[in-house]
Amino acid sequence: MTSPLISLNNIRQNYSGRTVLSIDSLDVAPGSIVGLAGPNGSGKSTLLRLLAFLEAPANGTISFMGRPAFAKPNAIHREVTLLVQEPYLLKRSVFANVSYGLKIRNKNDIPGKVYRALEAVGLDPDVFCKRQWFELSGGERQRVALAARLVLKPKMLLMDEPTASLDEKSSTRIRQAALSAREEYGASLVIASHDMAWLKAVSDCIIHLEKGNIIDTVCPSPEK
Repeated sequence: MTSPLISLNNIRQNYSGRTVLSIDSLDVAPGSIVGLAGPNGSGKSTLLRLLAFLEAPANGTISFMGRPAFAKPNAIHREVTLLVQEPYLLKRSVFANVSYGLKIRNKNDIPGKVYRALEAVGLDPDVFCKRQWFELSGGERQRVALAARLVLKPKMLLMDEPTASLDEKSSTRIRQAALSAREEYGASLVIASHDMAWLKAVSDCIIHLEKGNIIDTVCPSPEK
């Protein structure tokens, strides 16, 4: 039996004394796609922030590849990345944004990796590498933000409403690029979205949240 990539046990998260997330147990398998469904305020974004190690739970434990997630944070946290609905871009060129993570990790062949990442999200590198952050449309900003994450080949890609309010072309490219990350190098995906048709089409399991609790887990047989 394959060991989980990440495990949550007896998780409770509180904001201003109020419990906003309560999960007894949750495992994400390597290379799996997990959908998160539920109304606004159900706890999806909080769960993603915990999975991304952006905040520690008030109670409970998170393990990544069998190790406590907060024991050696730098080594573990670099294996997970989160794409939010309104991503932050550095006030620099597209190339600088996509290459930033590679440079701080001292990776080689940076131009080649950047070019391939931009191509994966449907942006012509020869056109976009020199563009500045303020010259991008909303859909282009989201695709650049995704390229900046895909270029790192994370073990887990978390996505919080990644296609909300985007045009159809950008939405399609983001969906395709995310699935390619699983197909090409085995990344696990956790996707929070109101687009139930998409979640049902791609997810191995869909977790339904309400008021911070898991109320149902559905594991369909998607056509992939």
